[in-house]
This record gives sequence, structure tokens and C-alpha cells, in this order.
Amino acid sequence: MSTNLYPEFGVLLVDDEPDWLSSLALTLESCAGISNISTCCDSRQVSALLNQGNIGLVLLDLTMPYLSGEELLVQIAECHPDIIAIVVSGMNQLETAVRCMRKGAFDYFVKTDDQDRIVGGVLRAVRMQELQRDHREMASRLNAPLIRHPEAFNAIVTNDRAMYSLFAYVEAVAKSPQPLLITGESGVGKELVARAAHVLSGCRGKLVSVNVAGLDDTVFADTLFGHIRGAYTGAEQPRRGMIEEAADGTLFLDEIGDLSIASQVKLLRLLQEGEYFPLGSDLPKRIKARVIVATHQDLDKREANGTFRRDLYFRLRTHKVQLPSLRERRSDIALLLDYFVEEASRTLGKLRPTIPKGLISLLSGYRFPGNVRELKGLVYDAVSQQHDRQLMIEPFANVVGRIRPESRANQFSPVCAPFSAFEELPTFTDAATFLVLEALERAGGNQTIAARLLGISQPALSKRLKMIKSVIS
Repeated sequence: MSTNLYPEFGVLLVDDEPDWLSSLALTLESCAGISNISTCCDSRQVSALLNQGNIGLVLLDLTMPYLSGEELLVQIAECHPDIIAIVVSGMNQLETAVRCMRKGAFDYFVKTDDQDRIVGGVLRAVRMQELQRDHREMASRLNAPLIRHPEAFNAIVTNDRAMYSLFAYVEAVAKSPQPLLITGESGVGKELVARAAHVLSGCRGKLVSVNVAGLDDTVFADTLFGHIRGAYTGAEQPRRGMIEEAADGTLFLDEIGDLSIASQVKLLRLLQEGEYFPLGSDLPKRIKARVIVATHQDLDKREANGTFRRDLYFRLRTHKVQLPSLRERRSDIALLLDYFVEEASRTLGKLRPTIPKGLISLLSGYRFPGNVRELKGLVYDAVSQQHDRQLMIEPFANVVGRIRPESRANQFSPVCAPFSAFEELPTFTDAATFLVLEALERAGGNQTIAARLLGISQPALSKRLKMIKSVIS
């Protein structure tokens, strides 16, 4: 994907008729966009060409001088099992076709077959080879102890092991021309992962992002495919679609789960056929961009209830990444807090404030429905109101304090009851005292944070502290 040639691996055409080779090469390029083609008229040279590497698909004739096509099939199966071979012969004999398939041919075509049939078979073989190469690449990357290009993920702040495994997977599939589906709740960083995949792909073109949420079918088609002059009333000038803008790069479609069924059909055709029609045009254009899509929707459920096409879903999930929510990687909260405080201070032109003790404990008990994006917003709000050297607590406490009591209760179960190991239970008064003292310890003595951790108001905490002091004195 780092060049204009498609596919990434070479396609070798072998036949002793130069005119046929030229015709087949022209057909594959004009009808299927296959341009990474080399030809060979002498079957004795095939082995040396394959030994040079990067040939992934061979189309060969059967009746050739020196070495026949069947002999080459045996050589390819024995010496280059990763290469796919297709026979395109002048002989229309069932026995010959069966014999070739048994010797390892992926498919068998007769030179007089319809052009579309041959092209379709070659495209199937190309996609099969792409998937096999993706699988081998993923296996080697996931077994490797380190991410080879960690700099591609610099925008994602984490020390979470699960996130590093996810990075390794993204790196493994980054060069694949197949779609990449990124799922996860709003605010987890799906676009950052798409940007990393684009960087790792080696594409020379740019990343073009389109949020498709709320687009009706006509606007969706016009946005992606563009239109020619006169395509509809008001279309006085032709307009390039986002697919064309992303040529030799990556097209990122965000909120793909919100597409209408009609738009889903158009996207499916684009992915299946590799071509599209600008509005008002009857001349197809071939897609030259990698497609990455993202959604916060549960596509399994949408597919089950009929609001998302099954065929499109399975086409999109060739490579899939599920990003965890912030509450699933709570160990990153402190790291993200520090990062955003530094970033907000620099952006807003303020001195970097210190982070008060207990703030991390307060935030660790919060569910963050808006995930990393919500935390970033809270930090920017707090830093913008900053007047002294310590980060303000109130912007955080006001949000965390809106947690419903029942959501706190749901965090506990009889299985993890804190007093289950006690031989003698403490009294309510003693238990309350222990809780207050522990909250103050975690909050670094800050009563506002301690009250939030306990789920009570600050006046209630002050009253409780007075009672504790009176008992102790």
C-alpha cells in the first residue's frame, strides 16, 4: 500500500503467446485495477522469478514448450506453497481441470470464458492471498515481545497491558487493504487508533475523516462519491467525493452504526466491488483508499434486530478492534490526569498546578461515561478556573457527586463483602469511624474529596468528625 501498485504482492502471468499476455494484463488492469503485474513467455524462467520473492499469484497456461503448466503447478505447490496458482488454458476439458485442481490450482478458466468470469476469479484469489498474508503477519506480530513502531501510538496515553496488545494487533493489520472496524464507547479514542493505523500503513495519501451520523442516503452518497455537473438541481460544478480525496491514503468513516439501510447497501457495494459511481455518472471509478470504520453502537445487536445488514457487518469485521472504556483501565487515570493537566496548562497559558492528594482516588471511583474525552474536558475546565498553585477540586467533585447511590451499591456484592472474614463484627459506630478515617487518608486530608468518596455532603462529614473527636477526647 506504500506504492500505487495493486495488489501489494506481484501477479505473474505465464504463457508462450505474448499477445495473450498483453491482452490479459490490460484486462486485469482496466477491469480490476490490478497493476502489479509481470509477464513471462518462457516457462523455464518461472522458478527464478518466484525465487526473487513477492509474487503472490500466478496465472499460467497448460500447453507451453519446455515446461508444461501442470509441471509448474507441482513445482509451485512443493517450493512455494504460499503462492496461489490459477490455470487459464485453451483446453476446455473437465478431466484436465480436475487434475489441475488436485495438483493445487486455486481455479481453472478457459481462455474463451467471459471476461468478467476470469476477472472475478482473479479478484477472489487476490483477496484470499491478502487474507492469508494478514493472518501470517498478525501471527508474527502478536508473538513478538515488542511493538515495532511505538511512536505511531504516541497520541494514546496508557500503561495498560491490554492496550499494548491492541496496539500490536493494529500494527499487524495496518498494511492490510481489508477494512478495519474499531468499536468502543464514545470518548475512548477510536479516531486516534485510526490515525495510528494510517501512519503504520505506509500510505502516501492523507487520512480523510467523515462522521456519517445523521447523513441521509443522498447526502451520504454525495459526500463519499461526489457528483458530476448537472447531477441534480444546483449541482453546477462537479465535486470530488471524500473517497477521491483519500486516494492512496485512508478513508475513516466514524459512527458507521448510524447509517441507513440504503447507505449500507452503497457502502457494501463499494467494499465488495472496489468501485463506485459519482452521482449522475454511469462511469465507475475504482477505490484507491484503505477503509477504516468506527462505531460506538453494538453491531451484533443491530444486526440481530435487522437495522444493520449482516453481509456488510461480516465484510467490515475482517479486522476488528474493541477499545476498552476508561473504567476498564483505571490504572491509566493518574497518567491521563497528569498528561491533560500539562497539556491544558500549556494550551491555556497557565502555570502548571499541582494535583491535590486524593483527587486520583476520587476519580477512580467514578464511572466516566464519557471516557477519556470526559476526563480531558474536566481537566481543561479545572485548569481554566485556576487561580493558585493547586488544581481546583470543585469541577471534579461536582461531577463525581452526581453518581446515583444505587450505582455505588452495584459496585459491591456479598462475594466481596469487606466484613466476611471478621470473626466479630464491628459496631455501626466503629465501622463508620473506620470509613471516615480511611477516606481522609485516601483524600490526603482534604475533607471535600473525603466526603465525595463516602457519598455524603461535607457538612455531614464535619459533623461525623466532631462526633469522632468527642468520643476520642
